[in-house]
Amino acid sequence: MLQLLSLLQTHRYWPGTELADRLEVSPRTLRRDVDRLRGLGYPVRSERGSGGGYQLQAGAALPPLLLDDEEAVAIAVGLATAAGGSVAGIEESAVRALAKVVQVMPPRLRRRADALRSATSTLVPSGPTVDAAALTALAQACRDAERVRFAYEPRGRPAAARHVEPHRLVALGRRWYLLAWDVERHDWRSFRVDRLRDPLPTGARFRPREVPGGDPAAFVRASFDALPTRYDVRVLVRAPGDEVRRAVSRWGQVEDVDAGSCRVRMGVDDLQWPLMLLAGVGAPFTVEGPDELTALVGRTADLFAASAA
Repeated sequence: MLQLLSLLQTHRYWPGTELADRLEVSPRTLRRDVDRLRGLGYPVRSERGSGGGYQLQAGAALPPLLLDDEEAVAIAVGLATAAGGSVAGIEESAVRALAKVVQVMPPRLRRRADALRSATSTLVPSGPTVDAAALTALAQACRDAERVRFAYEPRGRPAAARHVEPHRLVALGRRWYLLAWDVERHDWRSFRVDRLRDPLPTGARFRPREVPGGDPAAFVRASFDALPTRYDVRVLVRAPGDEVRRAVSRWGQVEDVDAGSCRVRMGVDDLQWPLMLLAGVGAPFTVEGPDELTALVGRTADLFAASAA
């Protein structure tokens, strides 16, 4: 049946006689194998008659896929690239999928995928880089509820050993964070994955705890919103809140004012970042604070006006 599935995935339509000849089976055996595939969830359409045949169609659910070696390596490398942020909005899904693919890959294919990743460069927005192998190990530990040990190096402080119960990987802005229960500190902690070294699953399982508030991403964001920043940005945007959230909700809070406007708040140390985000929204806005952002917007507007003259 695996050979039959592989052939059905390579062509949109197979005449029945040609497919039976290719598999070296009788038409009756072919029909029986097709019925087995249907029983496993593969939507195989058949046409009866002398010119009839078989076609693998799209279904309501995604059935298991049969991949050759090259396809498996390509998927692993593509997922690792997406997890690194080259495709905005799918980083967390890419990490979960990468953890599943790597788990079932033979060692020889893992080595090929690792070699290809190490020899490939992707141009993404500037920011800290994250090791795809570390992301994969952490994602698997989150999924399996397995404790992890690693070395963590906070900014301006020496590295320290940490022992945690990992709960969720969260992509926030241009960075990855691990939300976990710190076993030794008896509290929730958020760790920047780019500052995390050598994550090692311990084999010890745990019963997952309830995250305060029930939303891991909101919990991580709140923990960092509480940290002091140089600027408290407040901007009134003349666009519906739902539209603005799609552009900036990963970096700041969006509050609805009315049907056609909203207020954006974020804490930053560099005003160039909110300026770039606001430009990407593509709607008029009024800076409510700080004054330094008002001045920066004015200088930028003058620069663009002079360049367009």
